[in-house]
Amino acid sequence: MRAMLLVNPKATTTNARTRDVLIRALGAAVELSVEETGYRGHAATLAATARAKGFDVVAVLGGDGTINETVNGLLNPVDGHDVPPADDPSSGRPGLIVIPGGSANVFARSLGLPNDPVEATGAVLEALREGRRRTVGLGHALWEGESRYFTFCAGMGYDAEVVRAVEGLRGTGRKATPARYVNTALRHYLATDKRHAPMTLTGPGIPAAEGVFMAIITNTSPWTYLGAKPVTPTPWASFETGLDLLGLRRMGPVQIAGLIRQILTESDAVPSGKHLVQLHDEAEFTLAADRPVAFQLDGDYLGERESVTFRSTPNALQVLV
Repeated sequence: MRAMLLVNPKATTTNARTRDVLIRALGAAVELSVEETGYRGHAATLAATARAKGFDVVAVLGGDGTINETVNGLLNPVDGHDVPPADDPSSGRPGLIVIPGGSANVFARSLGLPNDPVEATGAVLEALREGRRRTVGLGHALWEGESRYFTFCAGMGYDAEVVRAVEGLRGTGRKATPARYVNTALRHYLATDKRHAPMTLTGPGIPAAEGVFMAIITNTSPWTYLGAKPVTPTPWASFETGLDLLGLRRMGPVQIAGLIRQILTESDAVPSGKHLVQLHDEAEFTLAADRPVAFQLDGDYLGERESVTFRSTPNALQVLV
């Protein structure tokens, strides 16, 4: 079996010694080529190259951002060709191995992998020996002639603004710890416009919902983690169903505090409240705004957008897990 391992040398929770151990362990099980990512978007280019060269598996040692790039490299057509059958989108693509190396590792943990990279390597080596694969669905976001797949979540509005702020802090050398996300979210909330909701939700067979401040779109649950604690605004979401959404139509402190309590303490219950907009297992919907709003996919800030359509892509990817 030919495998390409993509290593993000700046991954939050790994070091050179750990990387060497993992490379030796994987190299003993497969015919392994190792590539380091050097810039934003590099993992997508490397994954597309692995697909074009007929590699059987692409493994990723990195965080959710590197994994997202890799998935997009695997799924997007190579030079406009090699489009898989609609009923089996994963056909003809390399399988994916995920080894968590970031701060949250939401996708890896949602697949049931240990959060420790060494333990996760042991789990995927077992999957390799047993030929064990899982086919998962993905989300697909489309805007202004562009598109990108996401593995676990997307967001427009306040949560994407927090992602943008944390990315700015990371650019100054600070780590993206759970405490930093919480502190940034609290500080940012104080400066957020809580009066003028910019977004409207529409979709096939979906009643239009106006006045949305923030929208969380999920392809699985949890949405994220605070350390070991899962955060579950859409507890029914899964890789085997369509997309879920939780939208907020009020951003007052009472509503926000109530929602935080529900998603942190009632992990199996759908949040309740008249100020919420909720969707489950949907194939497609669109969020349009009367002004540009912040937009993120899998924790990666992608700028400000006025309209984004979200679609579910079933059976998109095979993961060794």
